[in-house]
Amino acid sequence: MSDNATSPLTGKALLQKVKELNHLPRRETAKRCGYYTVTKNDQTRVNLTDFYDALLAAKGVPLDPDGVKDGRGREPTYRVSVHKNGQIVIGSTYTQAMGLQPGDEFEIKLGYKHIHLKQLDMDREDAAELEEATA
Repeated sequence: MSDNATSPLTGKALLQKVKELNHLPRRETAKRCGYYTVTKNDQTRVNLTDFYDALLAAKGVPLDPDGVKDGRGREPTYRVSVHKNGQIVIGSTYTQAMGLQPGDEFEIKLGYKHIHLKQLDMDREDAAELEEATA
């Protein structure tokens, strides 16, 4: 986050310092809380993004409750739509989350208002875990 000697403030210490510095502009407040770097040319660059992230975390607002996101793609919605050609596509986000590999096969079971995909060639232990997870 910063190249300064001390690490940036976090948690209650950050909240207290921000309260003390509420009369200063936000860039100066972020800098005094340790959220800056010094470039090769000895210029100070304030990192407002990390400052705001730390401030929100200190206030108990989780930004990434399911872990760190890499910024690519969209968050999964767990919803799909039928395309104009009649197909339903299940994206790689879901198949990766299930640990599926190319070539894995499923049996399609149609219900009144639902579709079940039952993975074929699973050993009994994996099948029991999947059954418990979907129950």
